[in-house]
Amino acid sequence: MKKGKYLFTSESVGAGHPDKMCDQISDAILDAALKDDPDSRVAIETLTKTGFVVVAGELTTKTYIDVQKVVRDTIREIGYDDPEYGFDCDGCGVLNAISEQSPDISQGVTVGKGLHKEQGAGDQGIMFGFATNETPEIMPLPIVLAHKLTKKLEVIRKSGKLKYLRPDTKSQVTVEYYDGIPKRVDTVVIATQHSPKVSHKRIEKDILKYVIKPVCNKWIDKKTKYHINATGAFIFGGPVADAGVTGRKIIVDTYGGHGSHGGGAFSGKDPSKVDRSASYAARYIAKNIVAAGLADKCEVQLAYAIGVAKPVSILTHTFGTNRIPEEEISKLVVKHFPLKPADIISHLKLKRPIYRKTAAYGHFGRNDPDFTWEKLDKVEVLKKEAKKHFENPELNGSKVPLDGY
Repeated sequence: MKKGKYLFTSESVGAGHPDKMCDQISDAILDAALKDDPDSRVAIETLTKTGFVVVAGELTTKTYIDVQKVVRDTIREIGYDDPEYGFDCDGCGVLNAISEQSPDISQGVTVGKGLHKEQGAGDQGIMFGFATNETPEIMPLPIVLAHKLTKKLEVIRKSGKLKYLRPDTKSQVTVEYYDGIPKRVDTVVIATQHSPKVSHKRIEKDILKYVIKPVCNKWIDKKTKYHINATGAFIFGGPVADAGVTGRKIIVDTYGGHGSHGGGAFSGKDPSKVDRSASYAARYIAKNIVAAGLADKCEVQLAYAIGVAKPVSILTHTFGTNRIPEEEISKLVVKHFPLKPADIISHLKLKRPIYRKTAAYGHFGRNDPDFTWEKLDKVEVLKKEAKKHFENPELNGSKVPLDGY
C-alpha cells in the first residue's frame, strides 16, 4: 500500500458514449439469446460511426433474434432518438455480420466433448477481481464517484430537468489519499453533450448544482477544482464525433485503474467465456474476503487454459493488509468458492438475460439482486475459518488481530 499523500484518478463514461453504446448493443443481443435459450453461445462485437452500426461475431442459439430491432431499441432507450443529434435510432443503418461459433471452440466448452469431459474454459486467459473497504460498495472511491456522476447526468437528462442535455457524457474524479485512505476529492471533470442553444456559463452552474454537489458533497471542499466542458462546447457527440467499439472501456467497467486487469472485455460474451464469468467470480471472492475482515484490500487472479475446467493458477494478494496468512486465504478460496466454469455459472446464475444493464456504469459495486457476484453469502463461513487462526497459535502466522474475533 502506498504511503503518504498521493492522488488517484478514475473515469467513467455514460450510456450515450459511443463505446458504451456498442457495449450495450452487444449485451442486448446476448440477453435476447439467453432469454429463450440459456445455453446460447454468444461473442458479439459492435462498431458504430456516423449513420451506421455494424454487428459482428459468433452466435449459436436455438432462438430467433431480430438483430435490427434489438439494435434500434437499444439506441432509442439510450437517448439517440432525434435526427437533430446527427445520429438516431430510426435513421441509422444496421449491418449484420454474425456467424455461428467455431465447432473447435464449441467442443471445448460442451460437456462430454473435446479432450476433457467436463465443461472447460471458453478460452485461455487471466482474470482479476478486486475489493477494498474504503467505501460501502467495497470498491475504490474514485470509480464509485465517477460512475455516480455519469449516472446522475443520465437521470437528470431523462427527467427533463435540464432539457439541453444530450446522451454523450464523461466524468473523471481525482481523490486525495493518505496512507491508502481517501480523504477528499481534489478534482472533478465533467463533459456533457448539450444543445447549441445553451451558454457555457449556464452549463457550469447547473452541473455543479444538480450533479457534482449532490454526488460528491461529502468529499469536496473549498480547494476542490472543477472542469466542466473544459473545451468550451460539447455540441457534437456520440457516433458523429467519435467511433464506438465494443470492449474499449475495460477499466471503466472494472475498478477504475485500481488493481490489475487481464485485458479481456466483458460485453457481448456469454458466461462460458471466462473473460466474463471468471472476472465476476474473482470479484465475488475478493469482496467476500474483504467483507469478512480477512483483509482491507484484496486482489484475486484466476487463470485458465481453453477447454480445461480447473484453473491453471489461483492467486490472492492483500497488499499487506491481511489478518491471516495469504496462503491460508488462498486455501479458503479453493475450499469455499466456485472456480470451474460450470460451477461459477451455476453458483452465480449467469445464464440469465441480465447483461444489458451491466454494460453502463460499471459491472461491480452495484446494488442489484441480478448482480449475483456482489452477494456476501460467504462472509460468515470465512469468519469462522479465520477465527481458527486465533484459537490455534500454530496456525496463526499473523500478528495483526482480526477485529471482532
